[in-house]
This record gives sequence, C-alpha cells and structure tokens, in this order.
Amino acid sequence: MRITLADGVTYELYDNNKKSAETILFFHGFTGSAKSWEPMEPLLSDKRIIRISLLGHGGTDSPVDSKRYSAHRQAQDLLELIKSLQLHKVCLIGYSMGGRLALYFSMLYPGRVSRLILESSSPGLMSLHERKARIAQDRKLADLLVNEGLSKFIDYWGNIPLFDSQKRLPKRVRNQQQTERLNNNPIGLANSLSGFGTGAQPSLWGKLHEVKIPVLLITGQLDEKFCRINKKLDKKLENSCLQIFEHAGHTVHLECPEAFGKLVNEFVS
Repeated sequence: MRITLADGVTYELYDNNKKSAETILFFHGFTGSAKSWEPMEPLLSDKRIIRISLLGHGGTDSPVDSKRYSAHRQAQDLLELIKSLQLHKVCLIGYSMGGRLALYFSMLYPGRVSRLILESSSPGLMSLHERKARIAQDRKLADLLVNEGLSKFIDYWGNIPLFDSQKRLPKRVRNQQQTERLNNNPIGLANSLSGFGTGAQPSLWGKLHEVKIPVLLITGQLDEKFCRINKKLDKKLENSCLQIFEHAGHTVHLECPEAFGKLVNEFVS
C-alpha cells in the first residue's frame, strides 16, 4: 500500500487488515524498512499490524532536503497517515531509530497512542556537547554514503560493534537483512542521518514525566550501552517496565523472535 501526503511525499505501508481491538504500528531502525518486521506477523496473528517504511527508507520517498526528515516533520507525517487509515489510537513499536520516532510521536500526540514498545532505543542525547559530537559523526557517515556508495557503506554499517551479536544469526536471516539494507536509497539514508540522527533530534530526557501510557522497554544484555540507557529510562518513566533478554544484542526481535513476539502479545493484550 502507498499513501501520498498533502505535500506530495509518498509512504510505503504493509497492512494485514485484521479485525482487532488493537492496531499496532511498527517502525524499523536505520537502514531497515517495513520488511524488517515481516517475521513478527505470524507471531502476532490475531492483531492488526501496519508496518511502515520511514522517510528515506524502503519504498517510501527520499526528499532531497534533509530538514524534511526532522523528528517534528516525520511525526506530523505519521499523524496524517493514521488519519488516512481512519485510526484513532494505536500501539506503537519502534526499534532503535524507529523507537526514537515512536517516543517523540507519543509525546507530541499523546491522545493518539494507547501503548508504547521501545526496543533498543533512547530519548536522544542529554547534553548539547554530546549532540554536537554526534551531529559531526553522522555528517561523516552521510558523506561516506554519498561519496563511497551504498554497498560500501552497508558493508561498513553491518560490521560496527553494535551489531556483533547478529553474526550468530542464521545465514538466511543475515542475507535477507543485507538485501533489505541494499534496497534503500543512499540519498534517503544520508538525509535521515543528517535530519534525524540521534544528535539532530531534540533531547526528550527532561520531558519523560509527560508520558503517562504503559511503556515496554526491551534490550539485549549483550548490548551494554542500550541496557544502561534503558535502565535510566525506566526510572524516569511513570508507567514502564524493562525486559532484558539474556542472550541477545541490539536486535532482539531478530535474535529472539519467538520470545519477543510472546512478550509483545502479552503486553498488548
């Protein structure tokens, strides 16, 4: 399914059209797409699932202006999509970059979200110094993408320490992920880094008390950085619970799919 917004930007979505009391919107991570969450559908067979390719990813448009990728603009896009689908309240699941957007959307439009699930994600960076350093780092990555090409960038990205635990995944799963990453538009990925990187997005740490809905936080024990972040996040949120998967890293939904699906089912139900 493709939906074109008022400003002409077109989004790619997959909707299983199930009749369900709860509709779940899935947001993928950087270099992913709506296909990232496809393995979850059989594990959540009684739920209406809508998987969205975020701006600059998958079959969704890749505007040339990096400012179009800001957290605020993308949150406005999601509201327009939800209205187009004639939905009122939804449950949001976001992985990594998608989790940052899901949290931002929940704070901007609290009346539109019933529950929130954040996998290996964060509310952004706390200090201005951290944000400036991350913006500079993301600009270098964007330059690598544009100057060296998508294939070389994806080879680099797939081998950063954050994804070490993915090397234990079955070869079939790793090949599927590599194909998905290579199907992205390099301009879209570069602009996503510039316009919606962790440094570019507003820090939400000081506003977490505003989140009143139930929040499920998911991390993998092997991902020490995001375990630390989410332990702090769990203390700041009013109505949250943190689940740490013992034998997983950054991508819990790929490394422990059945247990991940069971946990999501329980939380949503």
